Amino acid sequence: MDTHSPSVELIYFTGCPNVESARANLRAALSAKGLTPEWREWNQTDAGAPARVMQYGSPTVLVDDEDVAGAESVAAMACRASGAPSADEILDALA
Repeated sequence: MDTHSPSVELIYFTGCPNVESARANLRAALSAKGLTPEWREWNQTDAGAPARVMQYGSPTVLVDDEDVAGAESVAAMACRASGAPSADEILDALA
């Protein structure tokens, strides 16, 4: 039995229209994998957000520090043109 509990993070900024879809896809993927649907969220507009999260478009899902969509880093805060990572992309990263 796999006892590894992956580190899962959601990176976004307030006002990005795809954040709720990302949350729903996270819940679906984690539940499908039999994991508790829990993750850490980072709002890029919060003063306490670590510098490392600023390199990602919104929304980004990281599993064990890897972007599930394999996107390139960004120079400034921006919504991802591709939208929220899909539940399938998240499931693949959890595999």
